[in-house]
Amino acid sequence: MPTPGFLVAHATHPDATMALALAAAQLDGQRASRAPVDRGRLAPLGFIYITDHHAEQADALLAELKLRWPGVPWVGSVGIGVAVSGVEYFDEPALVLMLAELPPGSFELFSGERPLLRDDLHTALVHADGAMPDIGELVGELAGRVGSGYLFGGLSASRRRGVQFCAPVPPAGLPAPAGLYDSGISGVAFTAEVALLSRVTQGCQPVGPVRRVDAAQDNIVLKLDGQNALQCLLDDLGIDLGRPREAVPRLRSTLVGLTDAGDDVLSRGQFGADTRVRHLIGLDPMRSAVAIADRVEAGMSMTFCRRDAEAARRDLMRICAEIREELSPEDGSAPGRILGAVYVSCSGRGGPHFGGPSAELQILRHALGEVPLVGFFAGGEIARRHLFGYTGVLTVFVEY
Repeated sequence: MPTPGFLVAHATHPDATMALALAAAQLDGQRASRAPVDRGRLAPLGFIYITDHHAEQADALLAELKLRWPGVPWVGSVGIGVAVSGVEYFDEPALVLMLAELPPGSFELFSGERPLLRDDLHTALVHADGAMPDIGELVGELAGRVGSGYLFGGLSASRRRGVQFCAPVPPAGLPAPAGLYDSGISGVAFTAEVALLSRVTQGCQPVGPVRRVDAAQDNIVLKLDGQNALQCLLDDLGIDLGRPREAVPRLRSTLVGLTDAGDDVLSRGQFGADTRVRHLIGLDPMRSAVAIADRVEAGMSMTFCRRDAEAARRDLMRICAEIREELSPEDGSAPGRILGAVYVSCSGRGGPHFGGPSAELQILRHALGEVPLVGFFAGGEIARRHLFGYTGVLTVFVEY
């Protein structure tokens, strides 16, 4: 089997089609410098992520992609920012592209028009509309349709038009699906033949102990560790509601880490991969309860937390180190090689949270090396069967 190739390109320009032309010139130059590939033994797959400045021109972009690269299926989405190897474009008109070569038959695009029907699919890259009221259930249901139960991806983020690219190449003689969707859920699923490693990095630091939810009603937490939930919150933050000038700023910066019963809560002082960070949205002094932006059930674990830039940097480096370690066999055999990567980060992260422009992507490049990488800054992140917030989801394509 020939070695799969991953090529990336990126550009910023006020006109979306001009940005695509600039990026296409980069890809064409890279392809021209490579040895010819037997297309019968490798199948192309294209990734495109655009900032919301270009969302209104998404139809023109898709038409141009099909014209420039006939026979290439495309998947992607829109974000407040987009990411590429070592660089991020945040709140400016830009797009990033990646062309991957994978074994034929090893992937399948899906959307509302084209549901997943194959029984040999192992995992999936997912793009979704966060405005759907049942998005959490849909993600969980989709996870149940792939063999590993593992999804990765994110929710479209746009102040304009929310779009998802999902444009398969139809068999000869059949009409092409729409290829561009303003809502719903779409993406690409992979068989186990495509080797992937994925990790979740959290951007928050616990400020109190892990507590067990003893009583809850919908999104209202009533009892933690046998105590009133509101009192636990005040104790963990060290604040007094009788001193509002001190208490209110602390409460506004406080979030909640929520973990299902039986899942990992903490790892090396950081939140585990199954912990979802949610907003604290209200206090109920009458019942001495707290309200959070998610449904809560007895038996879950809950930890009050805050966003922390230094913790986010450490945790991002940790997941990169874990991936490198997994690629280095203990028996001394040849290590695996990263072919390409997809990184989905929260719109609330990005360079400013890490200390400067493109700082988050620079950390990734320093830790992983010159790996072809694309991604976007999402309205929520998807990993395993969960929706996350304030996280980064790093997935690498591997050759062993």
